[in-house]
Amino acid sequence: MRYLEAALLGVVQGLTEFLPVSSSAHLILARAILGWDAGQFGLAFDVACHVGTLLAVVAYFRTDLFRMFLAVPTLLSSTPDAPARLARLIVIGTIPVVIVGLALRSAEDQLRTPLVAATMLALGGVLLLVADRMARQVRDAETLGPGEAFGLGWAQSAALIPGVSRSGATITLGLLLGLRRDAAARFGFLLGVPAITAAALHEGVKLTGAPMDGDTLRLFVIGIAVSALVGYLTIRYFLRYLAAHSLAVFAWYRLVLAAVTLVWHSV
Repeated sequence: MRYLEAALLGVVQGLTEFLPVSSSAHLILARAILGWDAGQFGLAFDVACHVGTLLAVVAYFRTDLFRMFLAVPTLLSSTPDAPARLARLIVIGTIPVVIVGLALRSAEDQLRTPLVAATMLALGGVLLLVADRMARQVRDAETLGPGEAFGLGWAQSAALIPGVSRSGATITLGLLLGLRRDAAARFGFLLGVPAITAAALHEGVKLTGAPMDGDTLRLFVIGIAVSALVGYLTIRYFLRYLAAHSLAVFAWYRLVLAAVTLVWHSV
């Protein structure tokens, strides 16, 4: 049964890391509502699943990431090419998440509750619905300026609070800045690479030296593998979906899930 639980949590992480519905909220709610073992499927397992989704986004955007890596020597050039300019925007957009991550590190455990997750799911759902209806959708991510990338970084940093959603926050602000839905999502996914990497390393350091038997290791491998596969497929089909569809279904899903969680929490 534990292996099935690990696989299901991997599916949850793989889907919700990239859909604008908050992976941290879903992992918290899944464990709380279903009563799964917080010892085996707690923070350490979350880190493993985040490694899986990191592998997914790196695999999907491997060409873009490789081009940006090659462009690193020209980051400070006055006439950067497209990969160098995109890499510069990613660096600028990563600064806020470092600041907020350091500021919130002592409050992480207090924020990881069903009530916080439900509240932020509802607030994020309303904002996503408003932004989707107001969106002009006339810009590509390549037209973003440094100040706009910095603002998107602050939006991403809000996802350190469970229920906000990294992709949801960046897509919402991206739409308000006039980006096309798929362009906002694509930039948000690339912006998330340093953040997901930093989060996995940060939490992984805490777990250094923690005892891990063979059974627990197998659970982690299942979580990583499933979240990586599901995450890759989610990115692929979500970007296709956004090319021709509204985000309203995700906004309403957030609101319904928040309402159900609040009712369950009050019982």
